[in-house]
Amino acid sequence: MLLDTASLYFRAYFGVPESVRAPDGTPVNAVRGLLDFIARLVQDHHPDDLVACMDEDWRPQWRVDLIPSYKAHRVAEEVAEGTDEEEVPDTLSPQVPVIEQVLDAVGIARVGAPGYEADDVIGTLTARAAGPVDVVTGDRDLYQLVDDARGVRVLYPVKGVGTLQMVDEAVLREKYGVDGSGYADLALLRGDPSDGLPGVPGVGEKTAAKLLASYGDLAGILAAVDDPASRLTPAQRRRLDEARPYLAVAPKVVRVASDVALPPFDAALPAAPRDARALEVLARRWGLGGSLQRLLSALSG
Repeated sequence: MLLDTASLYFRAYFGVPESVRAPDGTPVNAVRGLLDFIARLVQDHHPDDLVACMDEDWRPQWRVDLIPSYKAHRVAEEVAEGTDEEEVPDTLSPQVPVIEQVLDAVGIARVGAPGYEADDVIGTLTARAAGPVDVVTGDRDLYQLVDDARGVRVLYPVKGVGTLQMVDEAVLREKYGVDGSGYADLALLRGDPSDGLPGVPGVGEKTAAKLLASYGDLAGILAAVDDPASRLTPAQRRRLDEARPYLAVAPKVVRVASDVALPPFDAALPAAPRDARALEVLARRWGLGGSLQRLLSALSG
């Protein structure tokens, strides 16, 4: 089981009231929400191995070099927030180090790689896995890893973090008209404003799915652009032709890496805390209460 950790604690932050606080009044809603979520995952799915995958770099420069708009609006938003005195103070960022310390003390593997996003860590570990993999994420980009033959599926939180949709190839075909391997091509053709990916103008999700159904993959679509006998409309041919510079670099940006060098780690699910004393200090300091107990109970069970 691979956790897209930032995606999950972000959802926990918005799904658990900020009134959940440490004894000193510091909000710990993301911390406690994430611990409860992991407890539920362990209890319901009984994974043999569990890895909390981390963003060492949420906007890697190598992706920005290829598509400068990649996540650029998020940087602009942060700059704008920093200049607005009336802005609500950020109460999530201070919780992230606490999450990291608690996961380390519990003994849950926490893995990242310099210059890469958690998605790339997940892609690499999925490629290495010998057996079935459950990817837990609120990010649809990782649908590209779904592979029935290898037993790779995505568990997608539908409501908060309590209700999960199990995404396999049948779900993808029904909803998007593609399987896992086709999802990245679909995503780069339609674009994604939340990631700053422009896509091909005039090609939305349905058109992208139809193009992929007709021509197989991005390479097949581009071959059809060059083939006067293909059944592309004149507008589609023109738009795809004009988008060639984008389409030349987008696959590397959109597709998760599968060959990232990772530090050594032990993914085995811990039956008991790795550092019980440190965990006790953290539990008292941050008032982790029932959330931590539920996680420890799930792990020992």
